[in-house]
Amino acid sequence: MKTRAAVLREVSRRRPYGATRPVEIEELDLGAPRAGEVRVRTAAASLCHSDLSVVNGDRVRPLPMALGHEAVGVVEETGPGVDRLAPGDHVALVFVPSCGYCARCTEGRPALCDRAAAANGSGALLHGPSLLTDASGERVHHHLGVSAFAEHAVVAQESVVPIPADVPFAVASLFGCAVLTGAGAAINTARLGPGRSAVVYGLGGVGLSAVLGARAAGASPIVAVDPVPAKRDLALRLGATHAFAPDEALEAVRDLTGGGAEVAIEAVGSPQVMAACLDAVGRGGTVVPVGLPAPGRSLEVPALAFAGEGKSIVGSYMGDAVPRRDIPRFLGLWRSGLMPVEHLHTGTLPLDGLNTALEELASGRAVRQVVDTSGLLSTTAP
Repeated sequence: MKTRAAVLREVSRRRPYGATRPVEIEELDLGAPRAGEVRVRTAAASLCHSDLSVVNGDRVRPLPMALGHEAVGVVEETGPGVDRLAPGDHVALVFVPSCGYCARCTEGRPALCDRAAAANGSGALLHGPSLLTDASGERVHHHLGVSAFAEHAVVAQESVVPIPADVPFAVASLFGCAVLTGAGAAINTARLGPGRSAVVYGLGGVGLSAVLGARAAGASPIVAVDPVPAKRDLALRLGATHAFAPDEALEAVRDLTGGGAEVAIEAVGSPQVMAACLDAVGRGGTVVPVGLPAPGRSLEVPALAFAGEGKSIVGSYMGDAVPRRDIPRFLGLWRSGLMPVEHLHTGTLPLDGLNTALEELASGRAVRQVVDTSGLLSTTAP
């Protein structure tokens, strides 16, 4: 079948992206789902910094590539062997299609699935090579097993989590990456609980989701750090108890926590900010980096912080989430009012507006923009 999709053919740092237009909307051929795969009509796809990182070359991926990895939609067709999904089901798409059999999956860490990492890195799907080709017959790679900036996507059934049909698409689209990664880092990796102190550096979609996760876990105080005043204000509305610019944060955190926070979550992808997080936690404190730095960048920190002060740095990929467990759990927190993720939504735009949305993200103005991939959403923010 034919589908329109956002295709990146070469990396670009030339801005503004709305003018340079590194991504083109092309008509592609999409193959039918194979065994273990489903075809989804995408309804809403959120724009994440990981998408921007492919465009600007910070994350090296095979090109050409159909972008997008955080989305929701409706199942249209299932391949052989798919028995837990049916046409008409509303689903969230997950960018790590865990196989369930490798060492990481069997020890309960599906976000680190070895087979999924290999498939994602090569631009393939878990069950086979890419099913996308352009008008010339050239293969177009899948982005993280999803390629959601498109009218339709074929994905592995392991990339799909059913969701209730009454959850608005624009809300549900935020759960497959931002909420899993940010709230998961706070709840699953850091294991925040009532009264534990936390500081979050970087208030994009993932960092603000970490604030939401910390609030839902009962952490206090929750300190939010970002250079953009509007993002600090939003963090306070979402449950942060205090918010500071980066140059004010260290002294303020130490004053508020009596020497340093118990947990610092880094959602910037900067080695310098990771080092600042290590300074901001007290003795025995834990730094949880979730931001993705560019390859080749190194972290230099005082070695004495570990054996001498008992501090630790604990990596967190996709928030150490188990999507089939955590997406329903986090949707339950949203329903109860404890995780109002709809406030992360800073705009809705059509598929043809993706380059403008990339510039909004690169500028730091946007938190989470939602792309109306199939004309199912309104073109204005809620």
